Amino acid sequence: MQSFRKLSRFAKYAWFVLASSLVVVLWGVFLRASKSGDGCGQHWVTCNGEVIPAAPQLKTIIEFTHRVSSSLDGIFIIVLLVCAVVAWRRSRSAAAKRVLLTAVGSFVFVVIEGLLGAGLVLTGNTAENLTPERPFWMAAHLVNTLILLAFLTMTAWQASTDNRIRFRTETKFAAALMACAVLIFTVGISGSIAALSSMIFPAETLAEGFAKDVSPTSHMLLRLRLLHPILAIATGVFLIFITGWLRSHRPNNASIASWSTTVSAVVIAQLAFGAATLLTLAPIVMQLGHLLLADTVWIGFVIFSAYFLSEDEPAQSI
Repeated sequence: MQSFRKLSRFAKYAWFVLASSLVVVLWGVFLRASKSGDGCGQHWVTCNGEVIPAAPQLKTIIEFTHRVSSSLDGIFIIVLLVCAVVAWRRSRSAAAKRVLLTAVGSFVFVVIEGLLGAGLVLTGNTAENLTPERPFWMAAHLVNTLILLAFLTMTAWQASTDNRIRFRTETKFAAALMACAVLIFTVGISGSIAALSSMIFPAETLAEGFAKDVSPTSHMLLRLRLLHPILAIATGVFLIFITGWLRSHRPNNASIASWSTTVSAVVIAQLAFGAATLLTLAPIVMQLGHLLLADTVWIGFVIFSAYFLSEDEPAQSI
């Protein structure tokens, strides 16, 4: 990728939108972890029946701020899409078309993201309210967020390079990349379940939490919580192995080598931070750092995959 100073204004803006979306995701975690998801009641688009809450509690401020930041992020993505349309209409190049397609994907999934958030509020699946459907709502929200981040990452990456993605690759390589993506999604879903169970069934000590996890009388969410660290470790090892194996098949590609190293380093940092989060009983600040590293692993893997699937001959960029 070019140095940031040499990027086009569109590319810089695309990276900005990705960064702003990450901030919104992190604020959403703070919203959930602080048990403020019901700050606006079961009202959407209004907050407790008001456009702007007149006498808000702290949790109302947190929830309302998340709605405002989410709306701003949606506007940023709409602007990104409009700019991509303008660039494509001006040049009609293949590069501009690819950027347009990923910008459209970003718009589609940010709309779905908003609808999922609204669904959580309207069905009362917020704060400490646990319904049989809530884990599925959270899993859907998590999967959609990862897809949204992938489209935003690809929009920014394609606007920043002359590389052209090709999907005609050897089956074993495609299967390896797909397996990594599926495992990352699976770990993310297990993490959302673990976070929900820790919030609703808090423990004062690590020993108390473990006892709840293995007790046959505990809620199903608690008994599923142990899956997350197991899956995280297995997936982390698998990611490091696969990115290194794929790197060995493109030995002269500096970008693949660099992003393989980056993904491996962030995976190790994430596993260490995850262990620290567990040992400290997951305070909010640790949850935020844990999710930021998880999203960084995903974004790094998306960029690594993009470089691995790139054609050797560059295509015209916008």
